[in-house]
Amino acid sequence: MSEVRHHHAEITDAEAGMRLDQALAKLFTDYSRTLLKGWIDAGRVTLNSEPCRPRDAVKPGDTVRLTAVLEGSRDLIPELVDFKIVHSDEACLVVDKPAGCVVHPGAGNSGQTLVNGLLYRFPELAALPRAGLVHRLDKNTSGLLIVARTSHAYQQLVRAMAAREIRRVYAALCNGRFVAGGTVNEPIGRDPAHRTRMTVRGDGRSAITHYRIAARFRAHTHLEVTLETGRTHQIRVHLAHLGHPIVGDTRYGWRLVLPPGPSSRLENCMRDFGRQALHARRLQFEHPTKSHMIDLESPLPRDFSQLLESCAADLAGAGR
Repeated sequence: MSEVRHHHAEITDAEAGMRLDQALAKLFTDYSRTLLKGWIDAGRVTLNSEPCRPRDAVKPGDTVRLTAVLEGSRDLIPELVDFKIVHSDEACLVVDKPAGCVVHPGAGNSGQTLVNGLLYRFPELAALPRAGLVHRLDKNTSGLLIVARTSHAYQQLVRAMAAREIRRVYAALCNGRFVAGGTVNEPIGRDPAHRTRMTVRGDGRSAITHYRIAARFRAHTHLEVTLETGRTHQIRVHLAHLGHPIVGDTRYGWRLVLPPGPSSRLENCMRDFGRQALHARRLQFEHPTKSHMIDLESPLPRDFSQLLESCAADLAGAGR
């Protein structure tokens, strides 16, 4: 079910000469520029009662009418789903998602998703797109996600994400030994040969990933990874592109790699780890309605921490 809102505004000297989509973004701050452009393209905006285009220039005294259509989540079924809430106030939530939990309903996952669980605990989220989720994590990636609780907070947080003002830090364990930290600045798009995968390709969307070494083991490296953009599978694709796929990430080329004479503990942990070793461990963002910063951390899940411990123990044992 959609929510429809009608708005009317007059262009002032402050907006004079702007493109229409820029002026609307300044006048209607509850909505992102992407949403506003989409409504213009869909004919839901008129300028002086006439059809218009995003690039049309505006002048003082022009009148704008906007019909905002917000797609909610009312058709989804609330269900009891296990996850932690690590922050909650009147404007937003932060969820600590367990590995194995799908974020959005889709093909093959019609229920028991994080969205179903959010609607069960917070029925008012049905009025928001994606039940208020501002970003997403893959099914087998654990960690922190931001959820808006109001339309205004949702638009503010979506805008902050697009402006790269939300800091997201991940822990990853990869095959191979990195020499130093660095940045991957390679565009990402759909893999034409494997439609369920993404790949680095020249005509893809801009994608930037920063990484630094947290610990180096005999055959693996523990990285701290920071996203500057948020493309589908970005960290997984970029690290595989470097030739260092994430442990357990068979979709992006991971194969079992062990150092010479590995400990049995390390070998067992590597063989038994049933997902990609990737955890969204830290979020830093400005509160959507207040001026203070929110800075939250999530401890590594038990399976991930045991994997790192086995790498460290193997390294220590090899040094003796």
